[in-house]
Amino acid sequence: MDAVLLDMDGTLVDSDAAVERAWQAWAAQNGIAMADLLPRLHGSPAGSTIRALLPDVDDDAVDRATQFQLGLQYDDLAEIRALPGAHELLATLDKLHLPWAVVTSADRRLAKARLGAAGIDAPVLVTTEDSARHKPFPDPYLVAAQRLGVDPARCLVVEDSQPGIDAGHAAGAQVAALRGLTADWSITSLAELSDRLEAGLVFTDGS
Repeated sequence: MDAVLLDMDGTLVDSDAAVERAWQAWAAQNGIAMADLLPRLHGSPAGSTIRALLPDVDDDAVDRATQFQLGLQYDDLAEIRALPGAHELLATLDKLHLPWAVVTSADRRLAKARLGAAGIDAPVLVTTEDSARHKPFPDPYLVAAQRLGVDPARCLVVEDSQPGIDAGHAAGAQVAALRGLTADWSITSLAELSDRLEAGLVFTDGS
């Protein structure tokens, strides 16, 4: 393994409450049931979620809805914090001289705000502005690997959503999944991943 590529929301940063508040406001405005929205909240850019729920609206309407929804999130940082084990993991990566990047479906303004609130300074940050296609396509992870100067196949992606897992696999990387999701490895926490790396455990097929 030559580098670790980390998702942001739900992986490094606890932003669930802020995300849900913003989407609840948008859903109420557009007459959409939260039961239909909840399965789509995590792992995809806002525009992709809006288009999936409102397939008949035009591009301008999607853009306006996206900016409305994101506008609710930019300043809602009250409950944003690093998830347990996040700082421990990043310290381990630095100790082991493993390059790392944050790869998120947020835009740069939102990503910088949330990472700042969580006390995380990403050496490389890939957001929706950095690739034409977003998760579940491989492009964001390919961009991150290129910026770190490593082969995507030599990267470990850490994710908490199915679109992110699919993007990591499509990029040719190995994937560790949180939240009970299935990937190459399922991990219960970032602390577990940190312990495995600290112990020198190598991720191989079947580990």
